[in-house]
Amino acid sequence: MKKIPPRLLEIFTTITKINGTSGKEKDVANYIMEFLSRLGFPVYEDNAGKKINGNCGNLICKIGNGGDFILLSHMDTARPTSELEHNIEHNRISSKSDTILGADNRAGVSAILYNIEHAINNKLPLKEFTIAFTISEEDNLEGSKVLKLDNRIKRGFVIDSSLRPGKFIYSTYGAAGLDITIKGKAAHSGLHPENGISSIQVAARAIAKMKLGRIDSKTTANMGIIRGGSAVNVIPEKTQITGEIRGLTMDRVEEVAGLFENYFTESCEAAGAQLNFQSQWDFEPYTVALDSRVYQEILEVYDTLNLKPEPVVSAGGSDANSLNAKGIDAINIGIGAQNPHSNDEFILFEDFRKTADIIHELIREK
Repeated sequence: MKKIPPRLLEIFTTITKINGTSGKEKDVANYIMEFLSRLGFPVYEDNAGKKINGNCGNLICKIGNGGDFILLSHMDTARPTSELEHNIEHNRISSKSDTILGADNRAGVSAILYNIEHAINNKLPLKEFTIAFTISEEDNLEGSKVLKLDNRIKRGFVIDSSLRPGKFIYSTYGAAGLDITIKGKAAHSGLHPENGISSIQVAARAIAKMKLGRIDSKTTANMGIIRGGSAVNVIPEKTQITGEIRGLTMDRVEEVAGLFENYFTESCEAAGAQLNFQSQWDFEPYTVALDSRVYQEILEVYDTLNLKPEPVVSAGGSDANSLNAKGIDAINIGIGAQNPHSNDEFILFEDFRKTADIIHELIREK
């Protein structure tokens, strides 16, 4: 087994110490821009930050003329890493401290930067392609949703999945967010309860009719947040519910959303309450065709590296959802950033090395 290149580990330990949660990636972006500029590649920062109230935009870097494919990793982490202390063992790196490691997705960022630097320093020929480092992936993919790319980009490789190398996500669920407000009528709960309309009770009656959790083999639903009431002696006038529906097809998700809206409508009408029901796509589902160029290309790369290819359907979203929504065939490649978002997050050196090798095969001019 090949050892992890010391330079790859050096880049990773440096960039993971830079704090950059969703919407606050500026310091990470500055590191990346300086890194690539030093190698002779100009980096363009778009205006995504202004659109989503962040402190910087997505970064786009063209190798050659930008080619017809893109490598993409996100800059943000789900939680801060400023207090990170690395724990380097014989086969992995993790966090000593009470924080995440940030391998999701600084491992992807590091592997891309390492390969570009390695190619330039060793005068290795590269294909023409585009790199993007996105903001606010952890916040509903907000950065990649507004990412604008050259219309020559036809396929994408997102370097982000926590699955181990060899696995890749070619199909994912989409997610529709639900924002529901029920307005009843306030009244004193002891003196005149019959004059009130309990918005909490109206909501409860509707939710009780719903099948939540796993609805079927390709659809899930959840009512995750319920806020209502103002005081224990007041009939709750307003209740707000936030939920989501995930599914492999847009039609099925929209069908379930319509069913849920009917439950709330019936409950509100029976009690004389008012309803505001909003459903919007957080990200759309995708399935990349097995005979597509991006699918076949990753199979060829894995064959070259003697990796067993394992295509996966995932219920989680990534920037690959945004790329596919833009008409770019994209898959999400397993890099082995395990236990993401937790203090137990780690990445095996074996997987980190394989991730770097995968990127090398994708970008080298054969």
